Amino acid sequence: METNLYIEKIMFNRDFNDDGSYILKIPVIKKLLEKAELNFNKPVTFIVGENGTGKSTLLEAIAVTAGFNAEGGSKNFNFSTKSTESALHQYMKLSKKGHEHDGFFLRTESFYNVATQVDDLELNLKGYGGKSLHHQSHGESFMALVQNRFRGRGLYILDEPEAALSPLRQMSLLVELNRLVKNDSQFIIATHSPILLAYPNADIFELTMDDIKTVEYKQTEHYNLTKQFLDNPEKMLRYLFDDWRD
Repeated sequence: METNLYIEKIMFNRDFNDDGSYILKIPVIKKLLEKAELNFNKPVTFIVGENGTGKSTLLEAIAVTAGFNAEGGSKNFNFSTKSTESALHQYMKLSKKGHEHDGFFLRTESFYNVATQVDDLELNLKGYGGKSLHHQSHGESFMALVQNRFRGRGLYILDEPEAALSPLRQMSLLVELNRLVKNDSQFIIATHSPILLAYPNADIFELTMDDIKTVEYKQTEHYNLTKQFLDNPEKMLRYLFDDWRD
């Protein structure tokens, strides 16, 4: 089934003003601005990389450019507890095909604020699992959101969703991703999870300190380090704890 790519391309303005902003101190962001565009080819795109490489900065800018609230939520959410978003979105434009019928930007770090906004606006909780997100565990509320609020034919941008989920729940999220992709949805996800990265036929953009490239699942550091650890945890621990002796 062919799925609409609601975001087909991000175009970056080469004539950015170097005003000393921290975003231009992130090498890969500067590289993206120089490349001028980033293309999306699959209904599921993962963004991976070490801490500090700019994953969340890039994802936030994509979400804001697409019309979402910087702290998360749907396009109808406009609350702000503290304005910390970067100016990267000011240098970006999106090339879109068609218009999504649903959408959500989910940031694990500000999910509490989204849950509070749902309560404050007295939204219909049926779309959030039937009860306040604050009255569920972090993982339960996250899955309730995905299973009930994500309706399909949508654009969903997720920032490190695995932070709220056990390995079993991460597998449940894979099932939901597949359900929604079959219902004409597009996902852009920043993650460290080798479980989520296993989603078939996804594109994986790897951010390094100086570039961004497409990699295969088994080429990712996430897969290889996890496999090495699980294959022989004792050996890995001896390597990590150089003062550990049998």
